[in-house]
Amino acid sequence: MGIPTLDDLAVDGTTVGIRVDINSPLSESGGLADDARLRAHVDTLNELLDRGGRVAILAHQGRPGGDEFARLEDHADRLAELLDHPIEYCDATFSADARAAVNLLDDGEAVLLENTRFYSEEYMEFPADEAAETFLVERLAPELDAFVNDAFAAAHRSQPSMIGFPVRVDSYAGRVMERELDVLSNIEDTPRPRVYALGGAKIADALEVAESVLSRDLADTILTSGMTGNAFLAASGVDIGEPSREAIVDRDATAIDQAADLLEEHGEKIRVPEDVAVSRDGEREVVDVADLPVDAPALDVGEATIAAYADTFETAGTAILNGPPGVFEQEAFAVGTREIFGAATRAEYSIVGGGDTAASLRSLGIDGFDHVSTGGGAALRLLTGGTLPAVEVLKTE
Repeated sequence: MGIPTLDDLAVDGTTVGIRVDINSPLSESGGLADDARLRAHVDTLNELLDRGGRVAILAHQGRPGGDEFARLEDHADRLAELLDHPIEYCDATFSADARAAVNLLDDGEAVLLENTRFYSEEYMEFPADEAAETFLVERLAPELDAFVNDAFAAAHRSQPSMIGFPVRVDSYAGRVMERELDVLSNIEDTPRPRVYALGGAKIADALEVAESVLSRDLADTILTSGMTGNAFLAASGVDIGEPSREAIVDRDATAIDQAADLLEEHGEKIRVPEDVAVSRDGEREVVDVADLPVDAPALDVGEATIAAYADTFETAGTAILNGPPGVFEQEAFAVGTREIFGAATRAEYSIVGGGDTAASLRSLGIDGFDHVSTGGGAALRLLTGGTLPAVEVLKTE
């Protein structure tokens, strides 16, 4: 990759700053509701500590003004339970107190510094050289011998903690970052036929993935579902009904036209639902596409679609999932997500694109995939052939 990894870092006795992404859902009481992102970084953190590093951890939680904009004390407590080494919490990020906490570390000890986004410049985006001049980087970098970026889920952001340190300090990719790049940057090397399942309510993202992988001949089949599938149904000439159409237009006024363009150019590779599930008095009712329109929104795919898509995965070399097929938060409309994603595990090789897709797997207890990405936006950027600022600044050639 032309990117140094932990294999290239002499850790023993050095002070290592590491950026992780442990931005997590919070419970109503304010504690962590899901620790999946914390657990993802355990291997990287334990390795640095096992090798005698003095580890200063940088992370964010939520965004200014949001309900989940919070301190990282609970995160530190959970990391202390997950790691094999001591970890402290410091309620400062780059002040004299924070720098003192870093300097007091012994080999094999870690400190989690406070939410980087409590500092206003961290929620802005910069070129790398300007990010290196921000207060956070300028004050903290002199205390570090090396910097590790393991925050793949935030790698599409050009924020100071993501791209500023490599300008000032020798920098490396952590194990999460390394693994994500190995998988998502090399989709063209995965077995064929390559089947993409594109669903969810983020229609613009799904259309971007579809256009990218079809134009680069990376996809042999695209299975559409969710609101994305409804958009392709409408684009194919099906009257899906006003509730479903309005839901699409409210999210993306041009989605149906874009889907129509993709069908015209790549229609032989794009599959649309054969039936949908709508809500009737809170109950699941399956409607064949031939019987549309109906006066209720489509919230899931129906059983005929589930069976057809599952059959496609039986012979797939690679399954790539981006977006759940239905409103999985409601049990009546979790059927498509549970069955289609479960079938995808039977492909020779399977990849989950992160974000809402990974959340649906955790919620429904579906496992067995070869790779589940920790990042939504970052995974999308790589799946569509883009670059990641936090990765570009690590490159040595």
